[in-house]
Amino acid sequence: MSSKLVHILNAGRTPYREGLNLQRFIANQIIENKWNFQNVLILTEHDPVYTIGIRTTNYNKEDEERLKKLGADFYRTSRGGLITYHGPGQLISYPILNLKNFHQSVRWYVGKIEKSIIDLCKKYDLEAETTKDTGVWIEGNRKICAIGIHVSRHVTSHGLAVNCNTDLKWFNHIIPCGLEGKEVTSLSKECKQDVSKDDVIPNYIDSFEKIFECQTVNIDKEEVDEIKRLSKKLEE
Repeated sequence: MSSKLVHILNAGRTPYREGLNLQRFIANQIIENKWNFQNVLILTEHDPVYTIGIRTTNYNKEDEERLKKLGADFYRTSRGGLITYHGPGQLISYPILNLKNFHQSVRWYVGKIEKSIIDLCKKYDLEAETTKDTGVWIEGNRKICAIGIHVSRHVTSHGLAVNCNTDLKWFNHIIPCGLEGKEVTSLSKECKQDVSKDDVIPNYIDSFEKIFECQTVNIDKEEVDEIKRLSKKLEE
């Protein structure tokens, strides 16, 4: 089996907690070399949720309750980055990759994530770029993709969120990624037509394969269901 073969796990729409458990389960399996999959790309879409990273200190319990009253969940996570929103209309990608199979550099890995989204945007005739701030941007001021990763023992988790046809009003209640004076945008807004997560997935996979110089193969539904079942045991 090629060490650059990436298995795609399409999890469908999941609560954020389920997505966390799925990442933890798969990352542990890879770290402990317990199964044949060396690299997994989880694709999902979350119910409304605000998440904060390890560097976020200015969101207290009152802020948490305020955001929950909007109808969203709230989680403190181990990823990098500051506060952001995930919800319907976003393509969430969690690459669980063993960097020993690619390049053992976190900077290299983040750069490849950025380039894969820039390449994806080209497919929609959008010129995206990186800036001194994290994520991928349109014209340097409108964030179209948030990035926040975690790496443990050379295995990656967390990842990125591409706004497809997301309701951008959810971002009005926070300072996204802690950046004052910046906007959040979506593929639909920039293209002036509806672009759904399902529309984007095949284009994203194509860009991922190109930039990471890998091959992908889908995990069949029965095995996906079994992996999800096993990962839920982490809650017990």
